[in-house]
Amino acid sequence: MDDTDRQLIALLRDNARMSVVALAKKLRVARATVQNRIAKLESDGTVVGYTVRLRPEAEAHRIRAITSIEVEGHHGPDVLKKLRGHPNVVALHTTNGRWDLMAELRADTLEAFDKVLNAIRSIQGISNTETSILLSTHKL
Repeated sequence: MDDTDRQLIALLRDNARMSVVALAKKLRVARATVQNRIAKLESDGTVVGYTVRLRPEAEAHRIRAITSIEVEGHHGPDVLKKLRGHPNVVALHTTNGRWDLMAELRADTLEAFDKVLNAIRSIQGISNTETSILLSTHKL
């Protein structure tokens, strides 16, 4: 992955619906270059999908949580890959200290949230988790 790929990903994060022509103009490369790079990023698993961002009020009813994850030895890359592909994982952070990863999770119901946690805990290489449901968010 080079700087052009990183810039392309940043643009797609900001607006995944931006046309290939518009992306090419912003990156100052040919349209075909953008198409080829997007195809490569998708095929190698770097880009696993596209999503919709909602206003905070539209997500107020959703359950949000932070899950601390302990990973066994050499399983880190595999665990990260599996978590990146999970639709309920909205952010992943590597950390130091007791926990190896922090995952921000979202689900529509407690039942769905329970299934998400069970799915995450069943990933090979995850040895322990601890989850805190986020009750409210305060802007700085």
